Parts: sequence; structure tokens; C-alpha cells
Amino acid sequence: MTRPEPDKTAPDLDVINLDASPSGDGCADCESATPPGWWLHLRRCATCGHIGCCDSSPGQHASGHYRLTGHRVIQTFEPDEAWFYDYPTRELFLGPALSEPTSRPAAQGSPGPSGRVPEDWRRRLH
Repeated sequence: MTRPEPDKTAPDLDVINLDASPSGDGCADCESATPPGWWLHLRRCATCGHIGCCDSSPGQHASGHYRLTGHRVIQTFEPDEAWFYDYPTRELFLGPALSEPTSRPAAQGSPGPSGRVPEDWRRRLH
């Protein structure tokens, strides 16, 4: 599934923290699971920097983070993408530059991480 291009600029949301560093290079919840999980795409919480996996991923940890914390805005954590998403309004928008890094390492690939993605990964997507 390809995300549409954002067609609006950022709303006035004081929940975006420009200084919050990403929690890591991969989904924090997949990494801490036993056994560790895998993801299709990554999302970054614009409030605290938590990296979670997208809703197509088995764990759906980015939206789980929103439900748990109320942190409503995420930004894609994929290379060459910059859109934001507001969970309550379901709107994509363009927003300010967040602190580096702004994406997973390009060499990490998607789905990822390498070595943990099952051969039948497409069948396991939501």
C-alpha cells in the first residue's frame, strides 16, 4: 500500500517536540519482544520519539503507542519520506523538521530487520 502525498501543511499542534530523539533504528516494541518481532514500515512519535511499526506490520506498535499514551502525531521513519499523520483526525500533513536521524538506516531495508522476516511475510500483513 502506498501512502498518498500529504496535501496540507501542519496544523497548530503543540504536541510536536522538535528535540525528541528517536528511540532507536527499529520498532522499540518488536525489539523488546520475546522472541523479537519484525516490521514492514516504521513510524516515529512526534511527541516522544518512540519508534513503532506501522499498522500493516504484525505488531501495529505505533498505533498501540498512541492508544497507550495519547501521543497523537507520528511521522514516517522511512527514508525519502517526510509526512506526518494525526491519529484522531486521520489526516496526513507536512510538518517541521524533527531531530536527526529522520529515518531508519537505508541499508536496513523494508521489511526488517534482516534475518527476522519470515519467508511468508506478505501473508502476515494486516
